[in-house]
Amino acid sequence: MAMEIERRFRVANDGWRGLAEGVRYRQGYLSVEKERTVRVRVVGEQAWLTLKGHVTDVSRHEFEYAIPLADAQTMLDSMCPMVVDKLRYRIEHGGFVWEVDEFFGENAGLVMAEIELPAEDTPFAKPAWLGEEVTHDGRYTNAHLSKNPYTRWPKA
Repeated sequence: MAMEIERRFRVANDGWRGLAEGVRYRQGYLSVEKERTVRVRVVGEQAWLTLKGHVTDVSRHEFEYAIPLADAQTMLDSMCPMVVDKLRYRIEHGGFVWEVDEFFGENAGLVMAEIELPAEDTPFAKPAWLGEEVTHDGRYTNAHLSKNPYTRWPKA
């Protein structure tokens, strides 16, 4: 069984810029619930259907399947009312790859970083540009952002 173990952080500053080239991700959701999400993702000329099931705030069962690009685009355009558009930057630091997501559209202004780990208690070095950890705050999941975009959140 596939398991995703991931920690999420806000990005505190622009120190990450220029460390990698961004790749556009467009992803839509067929189901957005804490217990399960079903996502269609397009990256370049490739597409996937992903199913995730909640285990803990850090761990989820994850099943991902390649699908035809044309099918994914049709699903995104006709079946996914909740879409997230972002650039993803893959940055190596301390023996791990950090994925920095710069969001656009209704999530513009939000920049997040996440790291996948082999176990929930795996230690890792934090880059200087990393901000507050938000792993346990469900508002920062891509699934939640698709339904409740960042630009609509009340300003503190």
